[in-house]
Formats: sequence, C-alpha cells, structure tokens
Amino acid sequence: MKPPEVDRIAGSRAAVAARRARAEVKRQIASGERTASEVLDAATPDHPAESTLRVSELIGSIPWLGPTRTARIMAELGISPSKRVGGLGVHQRKRLREFLVERQKRKLEPGSLVVLAGPTAVGKGTVSAHIRDNYPDVLLSVSATTRPPRPGEIDGVHYYFVSDDEFDRMIEAGEFLEWATVHNAYRYGTPRGPITLALAEGKNVLLEIDIQGARQVRQVFPEARLVFLLPPSWDELVRRLTGRGTEDAEEQDRRLRTAMEELAMQDEFDFKVVNVNVPTAAREVVELMPTSPGA
Repeated sequence: MKPPEVDRIAGSRAAVAARRARAEVKRQIASGERTASEVLDAATPDHPAESTLRVSELIGSIPWLGPTRTARIMAELGISPSKRVGGLGVHQRKRLREFLVERQKRKLEPGSLVVLAGPTAVGKGTVSAHIRDNYPDVLLSVSATTRPPRPGEIDGVHYYFVSDDEFDRMIEAGEFLEWATVHNAYRYGTPRGPITLALAEGKNVLLEIDIQGARQVRQVFPEARLVFLLPPSWDELVRRLTGRGTEDAEEQDRRLRTAMEELAMQDEFDFKVVNVNVPTAAREVVELMPTSPGA
C-alpha cells in the first residue's frame, strides 16, 4: 500500500536530516575536529550518524586518502565497500581501529613529499618552475635525464643532463629514488640524496616526475601526496603539445596516444589539479602541503 502523504514527507525529511548528519561527521574528520577512531568508537545505536556511515566514507574522510587508496585499505582490512560502521563485526572493528590509531600516529608535518605527475604537455615543468621561482620554502627536486637539453634549459637547474653510461652507474650505485624510461626513449631518475636530506631538515619537497615514477615513489614513501595535473580539455592538451614545436609529427602522435593512457590513471592519485593557468595551478599544488609557504 502507498503510505499516506504525511508519512512520505516525514520520511523524506528524516532521510535528508540523516544525510546531513553523516556529512557533518565526515566534515569533522576532514577538518581534524574529530579523529576517525573517535567516530568509530561513537558508532552505537545512540549515535545513528556515526553508525550508519559507510566504512569507506569514514576512511575516505581522512585527509590525503583518495578513493584508490581507500579502496585498497578496505580490501586489506577485509571489509566490504557497502559495510556501514555500525554493522562491523568484532574482528573487523578491531582491525579497523588498529589501522586508524596507527594512521593517526603518522600525522603529516612539514618535511613531506609531494609528487606532481600528469600526461605529456600538460605543463608539469612550467608549474614546477613557477613554484621554484615563487615559493622558496619548497624544494623542487632536480631529476637526471639522458635526453639532450631543450632550448633554455640549464644543467643542474632544470635537469641533470647525463650520459647513458652515467645513468647506468647511478642505477648500479642505488642513487635513484625512482627511475623510468619515458615514451620509450629517454630515461629519467630522481636522485635520492638531496630529497632524503631535505625531508630530514623538515622541508617540503616537490617531485615533478612521470606516472611510472610516481608509482615507484608511492612504494618507497607511502605517505607521499600524489597530485595529478590535468589539462582543461583534451583539445587544449593537443594544442599545447603541437604548439611547443619540440617534437616531430610522428613523435607528437606517439605522445598523444600515451597521454590518453596516462589520463586513465588519474584515479590512482590523491588529488587532481586542473592547469587552466600556471599561477593558479601552482598555488593549488602548494596549498596541498602541510604548511603553505607564502610567495
């Protein structure tokens, strides 16, 4: 039977109120007003907002945990994506609480690593250079590469330009935090020493690397914040690639095919920044750091 109109309206209002209450709980976690473990402990029948919150929403509200990492954590904990906090079994609740408490002990402070990656021609180098020139408290890591310098690039400032033999030596000596062959052509690598030293000194470090390298860094530094730089549109990405005139037509086609594959990987990252204009994109990247240095 169809419920009376007054009951339907009352039910609709109750559902809206419940959603708002859960949204407020998530906001409190994201802002740091409450820890996720406190919300877990409060999830009893007397606290419906906490108990009806999905576990994925609880974990996903923790700063710096994106949807991909949340899904991986849920799988590792053996908790279904549809499970609500109040419906957890004893062992599930215990595993979840242990994870949350351990996570809280590793609160990020200055001296954190931010990785900026994205498809070819999206403007990673330009955004990174703007950060280097306008945010002196952020250390921009300088990568080594086997490709030749482009016009205006300075060795030791934009890249360390090294031979294939020297790159092989650095790999053998374990001097790279990560390295990869990009576009089936040249190799790029991040020297480990300067980054380790800067992090130990409490500095924020920005890595501007390719997506393969970002994946490697995630394995070495699980707490690194991975930022995916997006173009405003596909047409704009094509315009930027063809307009810079640094590759021939065959190379442009190959890079565009690679860019389509790279764009499909954006959900692996914690944050996304659209590069509509360089100063704004740079500011948004810096604001993702534990303390945002002033320009």
